[in-house]
Amino acid sequence: MAKRVAAVAVPVGLVVGGVAYGISRHSSKDEKTLGECTTHVSGLTVVLTDAQARNASLISAVSVRRGMPAHAATIGLATALQESKLYDLRGGDRDSLGLFQQRPSEGWGTRQQVLDPLYATNAFYDALEKVPGWETLAVTKAAQDVQHSGFPEAYASYEKDARALASALTGYSPAAFSCHLPAPAGRATPSVRRAESLRRALRPVFGPVSVSVGADGRLAVASGTVPRGWALASYLVAHAQTLHIGRVGYRERAWTAGSSHGWERASSGSATDSVVID
Repeated sequence: MAKRVAAVAVPVGLVVGGVAYGISRHSSKDEKTLGECTTHVSGLTVVLTDAQARNASLISAVSVRRGMPAHAATIGLATALQESKLYDLRGGDRDSLGLFQQRPSEGWGTRQQVLDPLYATNAFYDALEKVPGWETLAVTKAAQDVQHSGFPEAYASYEKDARALASALTGYSPAAFSCHLPAPAGRATPSVRRAESLRRALRPVFGPVSVSVGADGRLAVASGTVPRGWALASYLVAHAQTLHIGRVGYRERAWTAGSSHGWERASSGSATDSVVID
């Protein structure tokens, strides 16, 4: 089973009221937050790199698709923060690998499988769902029953940060997660092709989603419920660079790539029942 790995050697930056994991500051004063993703929940601030945020949003999104409560995402995030600092590690203790430091020799899957964040996350939740009463267990206890770590108390160190991230990324704390990412470069892909590409990208994580093209060329992703809408919106922000997204709008709020202001009030382009993408 997964074991605790040695501390990850990453630079750490400033954070207020929470923890910064692997933040690398840039030399330009105006762009010092470029590449950072920030979560603000109940007075706690957690700052991640864009790579960590992509993994955190995936762990949370998969719990949403599986119909699990936010407690599941908290357990998953606390575990991944402890085991890998939310990086898809290529090594660890003995043959431990990936976000959760799962060991192929212990039946978690092949090396290629456990290095796939989507596979690893589903494998973690498969194991969690076999733990009796996991829904009401303390985060540390539930994580340990899955991981069988030699350092079970270590998960508690990340519980508050994991709870804040889970609340934001599963959609229960609206507009609480944002990133400062570069604006997309290059010529825009035709909307119909973008819509199909987005459907393919979201399907493994959220399941089948409806993506339509508006008269203005914007894409609209059906949200279903408000929490699911914010979960989708947060995931799209975290993956904006890989999905070539310049703007995400939802419920009269909008996030814009290239801006460090997070979610701002928007008078248009943020339909109440869909996440709108430019």
